Amino acid sequence: MKQTTQTIAPDSFQSENHWYPKALNATIHPLVNFFLNLDKKRIINRYCHLNPKVSKEKLEEILTYKCRHFLWCGADLINATSEEGRRQMVVIENNSCPSGQKSMPLVDDNKEDGAYRLLIERTFKPYLRPKQGTPKREGKLAVIYDKNYMETSGYAAVIADVFKEHVYLVPYYLGEKNDHVRVENDQMEILVDGEWIKLRAVFRYVTQRPWTRLPLHCKTKILNPIVACLAGGRNKMVAAKAYDIYNAELNEFGLKINTPETIWDISKNEIPLWVKKMGGQAVVKIPYSNAGQGVFTIIDEKELENFMSQEFDYERFIVQSLIGNYKWSSTGEQGKYYHVGTIPNAKGETYVTDLRMMVSSTPDGILPLCVYSRRTPKPLIDKLVAGADSWEMLGTNLSVKMGENEWTSDTNRLMLMDRRDFNKLGLGLDDLIEGYIQTVLSMIAIDKMCKNLFNSKGRFRMKLFKSLNNDNTLLNEIML
Repeated sequence: MKQTTQTIAPDSFQSENHWYPKALNATIHPLVNFFLNLDKKRIINRYCHLNPKVSKEKLEEILTYKCRHFLWCGADLINATSEEGRRQMVVIENNSCPSGQKSMPLVDDNKEDGAYRLLIERTFKPYLRPKQGTPKREGKLAVIYDKNYMETSGYAAVIADVFKEHVYLVPYYLGEKNDHVRVENDQMEILVDGEWIKLRAVFRYVTQRPWTRLPLHCKTKILNPIVACLAGGRNKMVAAKAYDIYNAELNEFGLKINTPETIWDISKNEIPLWVKKMGGQAVVKIPYSNAGQGVFTIIDEKELENFMSQEFDYERFIVQSLIGNYKWSSTGEQGKYYHVGTIPNAKGETYVTDLRMMVSSTPDGILPLCVYSRRTPKPLIDKLVAGADSWEMLGTNLSVKMGENEWTSDTNRLMLMDRRDFNKLGLGLDDLIEGYIQTVLSMIAIDKMCKNLFNSKGRFRMKLFKSLNNDNTLLNEIML
């Protein structure tokens, strides 16, 4: 059901409206609670103890890094292992408008708005403070969204509480007229009851091709700004390059962003060649999609043929090594990696899971907010059989598209960080720490790319972006 603009008053937050029932009634696992309350010094000491080649000074610098553009993110990680049993958390992607609050049990039962408030107080509020010597910007506050009403309405209610003022909750769907939102003199405005209202700041949860609706340059503060999407938070092509560039910087300090082997700037016709090079198994991605859309796992000729028979709007793709079962994973330059997966159930079945780690940039560095996991619909099989559907065994995303701008979630596959689900994941404290550090590294890589995409006058460097991502369809969307 399509929503209309709402005015959210202070003291209107109600927990049951902003959590899945199974999360609202869950008790957080003690180990996850312990992780979320670990201070930086202990995390650094533990990580460097297990990874003695890592520079303590560099890791401290990384965890205290203050992002300029990419202030809030959620990384999707896979718990993988090599043929030799070397386990690592692998970054699949990092999201600039991540979900997760509605899936996170409360850390403190006395704080009913949980990490919603942490994000607003730690990150959004400091982001809006005017820099010394600059005038305070006039206007109202708003949350704009194109999906995930449960969380966006929660953010609006918390922002109203923290700032002690009314907040507008504004739908902003892809492909709609959207004549209730405009930009005048570089400032966003919304139409409410026949009156145009200026916005001084916007909390954004616009995920579907946001560059088609929001400006690159704007006096209205936007969290996250559109450059965060283009630089990697909603663009897997540029993200892969950002990771590669940052890894070159990190190499001497013993640190690295772990990613699948990635081939970028691929035309559709080239894809079969790269799939063959990876042993017949690979993942093909439309770089600018999200919520599980535009990701194609390929394990045999039939799935490759099905992919090649489709038509796509965009011109360039990325191909990544596939992390599957040991007996049918891609073979890359670093060997073969496969899913650790869940602890086997009573039937001996192991399911693929991912881990979503949400963090935000604060005056004290980059801090974790919440964690959850998702499992696949079907368990991994050891031996591929004709007609096997790889996405059913490897695809973890819960979002289900019901129609144009209509979404729901398959919460049966949601794995909470509670006493019941967490033990099934086979994760320990060190895995959570590794996941957190991988999330932070990937966030910084994208933030550094954001900085590179602006010149000294604060204007977007379109020529540089085009050299990084020469996809005419995407470039036309940005220009329009």
